[in-house]
Amino acid sequence: MASQIKVVLQQDVEHLGAGGDVVTVKPGYARNYLIPRGWALPASKGNLARVEEFKRIASARATQALEDAKSLKSKLESTSVKLERAVGEDAKMYGSVTAKDIEAAYADAGITIDRKKIILGEAIRALGLSDVKLKIHPEVEAMLRVEVVKKG
Repeated sequence: MASQIKVVLQQDVEHLGAGGDVVTVKPGYARNYLIPRGWALPASKGNLARVEEFKRIASARATQALEDAKSLKSKLESTSVKLERAVGEDAKMYGSVTAKDIEAAYADAGITIDRKKIILGEAIRALGLSDVKLKIHPEVEAMLRVEVVKKG
């Protein structure tokens, strides 16, 4: 059994390489993760001959993804959301606001974001306005404005 195999990446894969690169990976990683997702192809003679084409296509996809991320950033930074939470004595919140709550609030506002990309050091536990970082793209980060108000 081979301990490593070569694959040609069809798009940029974080911590592995850029689209069109020929990389060496474990067979299970290629067979179970990269190839089924369409991120890589086995490094056969035909695929190795098309490396330049893969690089060109991956570059075009990366450029488009960066443009989409920049437009989403401007849309996100011009939008703020309000979350209502029950509070007790001394304006102490019951529970907290998590990334899942923020994702749902933006979905209600008509903007789809991935909660896994929300960088929230710890859950929001206080009323008021908070800025939360969202990593849209490796080169683009947006600041989300989340206001937590008393449930009335």
